[in-house]
Amino acid sequence: MRSDDARSLLPIVVPTAAAGAVAALVSGVLAGGKGAIGAAVATLIVIVFMGLGLFVLQRTAKTLPQLFQAMGLMLYTAQLLLLFIFVAVFKNTTLFNPKAFAITLVATTLVWIGAQTRAHMKAKILYVEPDSTKGDKPENPGPKS
Repeated sequence: MRSDDARSLLPIVVPTAAAGAVAALVSGVLAGGKGAIGAAVATLIVIVFMGLGLFVLQRTAKTLPQLFQAMGLMLYTAQLLLLFIFVAVFKNTTLFNPKAFAITLVATTLVWIGAQTRAHMKAKILYVEPDSTKGDKPENPGPKS
């Protein structure tokens, strides 16, 4: 992973991990050790799924910019479906508390989306690629006479 990819991921992962830690603490108090384990597993799943999705989306934007919007919509739909599948699969598990797992999964997903939105709005993204000036083009071409 390149350093600018890591820098763009950090302001998103930190709030998500913090929300997961709070959820694990609350779940541990309310549902015991299994609640804390469920919250921790849910937080890990959200960070891995959404992080991989963001990584794929950044690569798509750099290599195939014409597919960026379609890929983003498809990716978020696939991520939400996978999260619903995880909730359905672990609905009756005895490894951890399924309610704490499901609530933390939804909460940390919302925190991830909010943090990603905030990071994107604060990013200074150029919408025009600056040309490299080698001196062969005039800066301000006037009308030809």
